[in-house]
Amino acid sequence: MALAFKASQKLDLPVVEQAQRLPDYLADEQRVVQALLDPRQLESLGAGHYRYTVTRVQVFQLQIQPIVELEARQRDGRLELEALDCHLEGLGFVDHFQLTLNSWLTPTTNGLQGEATLAVTVSRPTLLKMIPARVLEATGRSILGGILATIKGRVGQQLLDDFQEWCIGNAEN
Repeated sequence: MALAFKASQKLDLPVVEQAQRLPDYLADEQRVVQALLDPRQLESLGAGHYRYTVTRVQVFQLQIQPIVELEARQRDGRLELEALDCHLEGLGFVDHFQLTLNSWLTPTTNGLQGEATLAVTVSRPTLLKMIPARVLEATGRSILGGILATIKGRVGQQLLDDFQEWCIGNAEN
């Protein structure tokens, strides 16, 4: 029996100074991705493609580490980030694992808006057969929600700080 869980997070981030420059900042896709995600865990695989090693997560007695291949692209004035592939280290005995990530950031006149949806479908590991599915799924939703909340926190702090640095380094004449 497969387990499935999903979490979403919305973002409405006011930017007080130089909000009109946000479209140009978001066009610097590599810089924005490095500000969104921990650059120590991020590896560039080429234009718009990355490998991100998620921080190790403990689920009951199991320690797992998702490694996600991401694609970043500009579409209709917004920056989109999507998971292309993912595998788990630490769960070699799982028959099926699928991770879906769809997220976007778009500039507004007052700042940034965005949304991220993270979903996982996974076969139940033998070690967890005795735990009810609803408990495992609630735990999974909690973990995904925590990952998204961490990223949202980074956006609220690191991305704004990086935007201000970018504005200084790319001062308009």
